Amino acid sequence: MPETQTINASEFKARCLEILDRLANRTLARVTITKRGRIVGVLLPPDHEPDAVRQLHGFMRGSVVVPPVIDLTAPVLDEPLDAEGGITHA
Repeated sequence: MPETQTINASEFKARCLEILDRLANRTLARVTITKRGRIVGVLLPPDHEPDAVRQLHGFMRGSVVVPPVIDLTAPVLDEPLDAEGGITHA
């Protein structure tokens, strides 16, 4: 099971690359960084990539319902578009 570690800021500065590697490899679950006895930061390993992508993209999935009577592929304009008549806007 990954361990939790509390270190002071100067020790973190000296060992930061090693600590980041251990977080990435999941041998550390959490690192709390202190300065003069006060917590100034907490490091956690990144989410597994599929979970992170799922949270970022599609986080509203299932929150919108389109009633079956609405056809999302049907045209929404009754009048012709300007471009169909050769009118362009520069």
